[in-house]
Amino acid sequence: MFIATGAHSGYLPKAPGTWGSAVGVLVWLLLSRLEMGPYFSILAALFVIGVFSAGAAEKIVDQGDPGIVVIDEIVGQLITLSLAPAHPAAALAGFCLFRFFDILKPFPANWIDNHLHGGLGIMLDDVVAGLYALIVLQLGLWLFRLL
Repeated sequence: MFIATGAHSGYLPKAPGTWGSAVGVLVWLLLSRLEMGPYFSILAALFVIGVFSAGAAEKIVDQGDPGIVVIDEIVGQLITLSLAPAHPAAALAGFCLFRFFDILKPFPANWIDNHLHGGLGIMLDDVVAGLYALIVLQLGLWLFRLL
């Protein structure tokens, strides 16, 4: 439960996904200086751990995709910020973009959310949201550099 709830941040009041995303930014700050190989290896390991811990938490609380489970937001946030420069503006933009796509759930995230269950379903819709946010963030950073 410690891992699934993002060090218990999923128990914080109001909008646990936002708290989990904030933890994701903090984890990114710790990992942002790594080379891409180790960064993506850790990200992949967190995804696998997330699938198992989210699935187990779902069974423990006897509820599908419980709000307290935020490991998916942490991984999604790490995907969003994976190519971002270690700068507060990039972190804030990535945080906001990920929350936007996580809440909006554009296809295929909405399909995954509705059709895949268990730990894999919990994790994958946030992976998709993270990929959308990553693309938009990188486009924004590229456009900003052109100005």
